[in-house]
Amino acid sequence: MSSIDNARINDVLYTIHRELSGELTGRRLASVAAYSEPHLHRTFNRIMGESLHAYVRRVRLEQAANMLMFESDRPVVHIAEQCGYQSLSSFTRVFRERFGVAPGQWRKQRQGNHTQSAFLDDDEIRAGFEHIAELSLPDPELIDLESRHVAYVRHLGYGRAIKQPWQLLQAWCKAEGRDFSQQIGLHHSNPVWTPLAECRYVACVGIDRSLQRRGVVNSMTIPGGLHAVFRFSGVYGELLPWIGKVQSEWLPASGLKMLPLPASINYHRNHFLDPENVFDVTFNLPVSIY
Repeated sequence: MSSIDNARINDVLYTIHRELSGELTGRRLASVAAYSEPHLHRTFNRIMGESLHAYVRRVRLEQAANMLMFESDRPVVHIAEQCGYQSLSSFTRVFRERFGVAPGQWRKQRQGNHTQSAFLDDDEIRAGFEHIAELSLPDPELIDLESRHVAYVRHLGYGRAIKQPWQLLQAWCKAEGRDFSQQIGLHHSNPVWTPLAECRYVACVGIDRSLQRRGVVNSMTIPGGLHAVFRFSGVYGELLPWIGKVQSEWLPASGLKMLPLPASINYHRNHFLDPENVFDVTFNLPVSIY
């Protein structure tokens, strides 16, 4: 896998996650990568391990499942449109193929059962869930965050293996003479119904100048806008349960809507690198009144 191919596929992934409701055809995404359409399909499949069409459909359906869980008053047809489906019937068909039930049934099954069985396949995260289950969420601030330019490494899986992209970024910063202090994590997946090994995470570090070379480490801009901002601290295993409480308890009662963008975490103390496994973070959930 060449560094050029890796960088261009990352450009495609960035476009997909920024524009889920938009036109994500092979032709359009090939122009993003500056490839022919057949070459994009071959390269994407080789790097990502699945076809471009399958990836787009999967991330759209995962976002729709999220919105159905946490936005009980939003009509299914509106969720379908926001996730790139203009036909309710086609959305219902592919949703049923992915999750085994129609969107309305999914919503009913998930109401009131957002987090209890979410982390059964990780002993440390399950213990963290049990520890914070009866604790109250801190009050959030609503803040209009600025966009942030970052260098990043993508990672598949939520777990201790996330240490690897952080160490890679740390080594890259040292080699490039860059500041490693502004550490940001992006959570693309909801581990309530996505197996932890299949969740998508991005380790990022703030940068003040453009990358001269791209490959495993790439660059992008994290969108700004209105965010509900929570401060959490604890030990490894407790952060994902805290995030689950925000989405299952605070969000439905807030009157706000979760935008189809990944939540971000500012690490003031990074439990993946900390010798005592301690975290101190700011969790930023992108929200809107509409």
